[in-house]
Amino acid sequence: MTASWFEQTVEAPQTLKLSRRCDSKLQNIPSSEGWILEAASDSGPPLPWLALLDPLPGSRSWTPLPWLAAPGPRLPGSRSQTPLPWLALPDPLPGSRSRTPFPGSHPGPPPWLAPRTPSLARAPGPPSLARTPDPPPWLALPDPLPGSHPGPPPWLAPRTPLPGSRSRTPHSLARAPGHPLPGSLTPTIFVADTDSEKEEWVEALRESTAEALSNYEVAERIWAVESNTHCADCGTPKPEWASINLCLVVCKKCAGEHRALGPGISKIRSLKMDKKVWTERMIQMFQCISNRKANQFWAANVPPSEAINEASSSQERKRFISAKFREGKYRKYHLLFGNQEELNKALCAAVVTSDLEETMSLVFCGADVSCYSGDPDLPFPVDLAQQAGQNLQLEFLIQNKNSETPRLDLGYFDKQYYVAPQSITHNGFLYKTASMGKPITEKKSKEEFSKRWCVLDNGVLSYYESDRNSTPNGTIGMNEVVCLGINSPAAHGFEHTFEVFTDSERLFMFGTDSAQSNKEWVKSIAKSFLPAGIDLMNHEFERIGRLQYKDGLNLEQTRVGWFALVGSTLYAWFQDSDKEETINLRKLQELSEQSDHEVLVLVEKRRTLYIQAERKLDFIGWNSAIQRAAGSTGNTLSEQQLTDEDIPVVVERCIAYITQYGLTSEGIYRKSGQKSKTTNLLEMFLKDARSVRLREGDHHVDDVSNTLKRFFRESIQESIFTNEAYQDWFHTSMIPGEKQKIQQYQTLFTSLPQVNRATLKALINHLYCVQRVSDKNQMTMHNLAIVFGPTLFQTDGQDNKAGRVVEDLINHFIDLFNIDEQQLKKQLDEIVSIIKLRDVCLMQSSQNAGDFICTVYLEEKKSECELSLKVPATMTAQELANEILYLRKLMTKEKDNWSCFEVIEREEMERPLHYAEKVLPILHSLGTDSYLVVKKNIAMETMLMYLASRVADQKHGMVKFREEKKLGLGVGSFSDRYFMLTGFTLRLYKEVRSNKPEKEWPVKNLKVYLGVKKKFKPPTCWGFTFLYENKEKHEKQQWYVCCDTQMEQREWFATFLYVQNDGTCGPHTPQSSRVSRSPPDSRFSNISLIPLRGNANEMRNSVAAFSADHLSGTENLGAVDQRH
Repeated sequence: MTASWFEQTVEAPQTLKLSRRCDSKLQNIPSSEGWILEAASDSGPPLPWLALLDPLPGSRSWTPLPWLAAPGPRLPGSRSQTPLPWLALPDPLPGSRSRTPFPGSHPGPPPWLAPRTPSLARAPGPPSLARTPDPPPWLALPDPLPGSHPGPPPWLAPRTPLPGSRSRTPHSLARAPGHPLPGSLTPTIFVADTDSEKEEWVEALRESTAEALSNYEVAERIWAVESNTHCADCGTPKPEWASINLCLVVCKKCAGEHRALGPGISKIRSLKMDKKVWTERMIQMFQCISNRKANQFWAANVPPSEAINEASSSQERKRFISAKFREGKYRKYHLLFGNQEELNKALCAAVVTSDLEETMSLVFCGADVSCYSGDPDLPFPVDLAQQAGQNLQLEFLIQNKNSETPRLDLGYFDKQYYVAPQSITHNGFLYKTASMGKPITEKKSKEEFSKRWCVLDNGVLSYYESDRNSTPNGTIGMNEVVCLGINSPAAHGFEHTFEVFTDSERLFMFGTDSAQSNKEWVKSIAKSFLPAGIDLMNHEFERIGRLQYKDGLNLEQTRVGWFALVGSTLYAWFQDSDKEETINLRKLQELSEQSDHEVLVLVEKRRTLYIQAERKLDFIGWNSAIQRAAGSTGNTLSEQQLTDEDIPVVVERCIAYITQYGLTSEGIYRKSGQKSKTTNLLEMFLKDARSVRLREGDHHVDDVSNTLKRFFRESIQESIFTNEAYQDWFHTSMIPGEKQKIQQYQTLFTSLPQVNRATLKALINHLYCVQRVSDKNQMTMHNLAIVFGPTLFQTDGQDNKAGRVVEDLINHFIDLFNIDEQQLKKQLDEIVSIIKLRDVCLMQSSQNAGDFICTVYLEEKKSECELSLKVPATMTAQELANEILYLRKLMTKEKDNWSCFEVIEREEMERPLHYAEKVLPILHSLGTDSYLVVKKNIAMETMLMYLASRVADQKHGMVKFREEKKLGLGVGSFSDRYFMLTGFTLRLYKEVRSNKPEKEWPVKNLKVYLGVKKKFKPPTCWGFTFLYENKEKHEKQQWYVCCDTQMEQREWFATFLYVQNDGTCGPHTPQSSRVSRSPPDSRFSNISLIPLRGNANEMRNSVAAFSADHLSGTENLGAVDQRH
């Protein structure tokens, strides 16, 4: 059996007790033959037997002095009964061959004391004690030896016999004087039977020594914080060691692994023995940053499979502690991680506060403790903390002055812009629904969510049945994620939910128990799929992801950008851009969809942005979120849709309309209008003010004026003057001095919020203009104040305080708002021009209301075929055709079918108007390259014959179909599709056997044009184009169909005309009997008519000519012949 050696050093003066320990600390020791040294205080002289000699020549053992005494408990029995073979004295006895005196014994040494060598030298070095593999034979002595003294030598005289033994082994031996200790430290060597036994004895020795030297004061103070009573790594109770730079309290086993990391990572000190380290400031720092707070950073993302406990092995501890502190694998990454400059700035800002957790997060995420603060007087964070009196911050910085930043082995990376999505880790329980391939339109109950253990690690989100399962139910790769959306609270059974969209057209929804947990998961997932350099994480977004886009400067190429939606602001990182851009959605001039809901158009004052998602499911969510954010979301002025001047769109539109059409209306703003119409109009404005278009004829000025008043009184939560300050406005109106009053008004005006200031200024400007024409509208300054005082202040109007304020604002408008008089004069001149033009228009309309002049061509677009004529609002397409034929004196045959055609897209498409269709709306909608032409409809006879012979009021069949993708965001091709046209809808099926249509449109909302754009390369020349428009939803779509034969094309078109016009396709009376015989109106021979279309110069010239002599053509008005 091989012996195991171990050494224990103690300080003198002390006595040592060689004894067998049986207390509670050694109950687990398996061997009964071990020995332990216990140090005990003793005032007597040192034991002389500690001075030992060098080993005997030719001997395997160290030779102890013969006066070895053991004053401890009784010694156990020995396995040998032979005398000591190596015991010898350093000095020989005179006249004796023996070096061991035994009074009263044989002149020579006893046979069991015979030395192996003739002489010994005194040991010059420190003493040592050895045990042979077998216990020394003298530990179990036999009965007195024959031929020797009746008893043992006097210095081995036993005080008491060992019970149960044949041995006279001494229980307590006398101390032999005369051998002083050579030094204050005395190493003592022991031999154990096995390695495990050695380790147990060493551990017991260390505990015994530490117990004797311990100081409990520091430990008790640090343990006063509950989380510090357990090891920060494995949870062992009553940890007695600490990492003074990491601010963690750990157990002895974990402390050994910390020490192995090196002082650059973890500096380990004892709570009980290292008294000098534990200053008052250090103890307070540990009480402030407890194990709980420290682990919120260091152990924020520990998977259950990697955590350790009390029973974990040394290898498990080493792996976990190295990953935790050397690599920082489980830490909670700071939002600024990877941006060194911003980390340093944040550190300088944090050290002057009491937020130690923030400082810890910054330092161990890469902030430089010795960075330059920018202040020459206080150049470093340490100086800043000291100046601010933050002693705990100062202590933390000092302890981490040379600490290494944890880092995974990721190879080379750019420190300034690096973001480590693969190292983002997070785990916890989430509540998950089944993945879906369509938007979630209904509320999900709690029962539809399943509890899953989810782990985000190495760029993969895995979800498990429970935290004990090792095989995930499924995974989501972060490189597959295109969008992350946060639902509004209580949108589903769980109050806090978020949605993950992938490029495989799948939607995953997760729920959490708390808002904090939801926020942490969303941040972790967003960090994992955002690319490096895209800094959108500093916003509390509700939706974030990537989208394709085009802007007005480059419509040829689609680019990829990253967007984050925060409230009504859309933050964007465009391709090849190094900075973030913002889009205020409430200030958009237009927000619309194009191309079958696949393109979103955002029109700003100086830019138009076209947005399209990579997947339709993702885009539906973005479209809905942006539309909602761009609308009016609250009941304050700032939450309304705004213009670039920060004026609510509803206010701007109503003021513009009344300025254009109502300045001369008597009693404007005093009349209320129809309540039902104003209620409907106000609801439209509050829903989407940007989409409301006020038109003369559709909206009466009194309805619009009442809508504006109701908006200020009912729709906003507080008055435009704010609830806190409206009394100050009342008091200001009582100031007698005009100059002081204006100054006080200006002060109050400046204190208003920006939107309130802009709105109040625009409204008072408008009221100032209204009272300037009070001779026509009878609304003086005082009358307007009576109306708008209670409206703007939202009072009951019982007193005149509110009216007095409004009257002062109108009266002092120029001085109060610092109005440029030249600009005001220009504005008033424009109003006078509007009023004059309005009077002329009213005169014209009273004589011939609704008549307009337009240009129509006969058979083809040539100058010699051009005709100009007056088109009243009631004129139909057939009446227009008859009028043209009459003017050209054309004789028609009975079977001729002359029709009016709308020609668009540079003559590539045309549409024969139904004979009863009104012409004037068509004229208003014509584009620059569009016109009306009257010609024979050669297909009409064939279509009428088909309609007369068909059996049912429907049509179906296979045709070639193609959608148009606008803006170059994707172009399809013609493919076979099955169409079915019924009395109400047009349905598109992928094939004849399909049960569910791919698309479906109401027939009433369709326009059908003959022909297809040449650039799409139609497979046949018998095609037609569909235009779909839904005015309520502001939707426009366009697609193309080609038939195999001309007859098939005419059948489809005839069916459309029949279905759209309630069973009528052509007139029932002959063409010749329907020709108009009204002569041309001679009134238009000598004046310039305002063209319906034309460039800006033509418009100005026509208006100028008309205004110069607007009565030149009306002096000899004749009666208009009555048609029919």
